Amino acid sequence: MSDNIDDLDRRARTLEFGTAVEHMFAEVWSGEALSTRDRRLLLLGLLVEQGLAEETAAQLDAALRTGELTPSELREIVIFVTHYAGSARGARLNAQVEDLITRFMAA
Repeated sequence: MSDNIDDLDRRARTLEFGTAVEHMFAEVWSGEALSTRDRRLLLLGLLVEQGLAEETAAQLDAALRTGELTPSELREIVIFVTHYAGSARGARLNAQVEDLITRFMAA
């Protein structure tokens, strides 16, 4: 019986956490002081600096697909970020951007 209660309690906590995270993301992305584009730029800088390549790729794709950033702007971001995040992270970002632009233009 205790295992069932523990399992129910664990599932309830997981659901609460999921709801809290969903609410947080909704609030973080819907504030009025920054545009979605501004938020995306900030997030891209943070993700690149932390070396989170998969998350960076997802944000780059979203920015290009939604029209928040153009191919020219993405390339400019590579130049800017490379000076602050270093050449290794800049090279990785450049490869991601060029691959994305190639796939985007081919579609």
